[in-house]
Amino acid sequence: MGSSFSCFASTSSQQTPSFIINANSASSPSSKSSQLTPSELNKHEVFINFRGKDIRDGFLSFLFESLKEKGIDTFKDENLKTGTEITPALKQTIQESCISIAIFSKNYADSPWCLDELVVINECREKSGQIVLPVFYRVDPTDVQELRGPFARALARLLKDHSDSSHNLGGWCHALKTISNDLSAFVSNEIK
Repeated sequence: MGSSFSCFASTSSQQTPSFIINANSASSPSSKSSQLTPSELNKHEVFINFRGKDIRDGFLSFLFESLKEKGIDTFKDENLKTGTEITPALKQTIQESCISIAIFSKNYADSPWCLDELVVINECREKSGQIVLPVFYRVDPTDVQELRGPFARALARLLKDHSDSSHNLGGWCHALKTISNDLSAFVSNEIK
């Protein structure tokens, strides 16, 4: 399989601007929910979607601790056992979160778990207006948006190793394209 997939239409040459997450505004997606705490709503303020082997020991810890210091209740699924599909409880956790942060990294696309979570996140974004913040960690945003380079190779590995997952490709590509093209993205300084 080549280093590019056809599920992405051409994107404009417009660059995705960088921004720094403002923890104070991120915790208040709407005036109605900002008056209640996550415990009153029985939900987390932020759900973090990530590929553990790429970011667990550095960036993720920094992000999680920074949000925690700001008093933002954050769910990260690093202790859950991965299986063939996400559990109803995890799906509910995503649905009940105010904001989702999708951290795209070099090996993100070789995980059906990450991609399935991303599909649920995108459904929440489309159906209920959930705020989704894409973060490009050491990966070129264009590689994710156009599914090329290392990102495409990761997806090719997934499809090779899990041929039964090919039926999910359309949903994965739609979620990847929709979320990665969001103009309010954070791009890490180093792309390797």
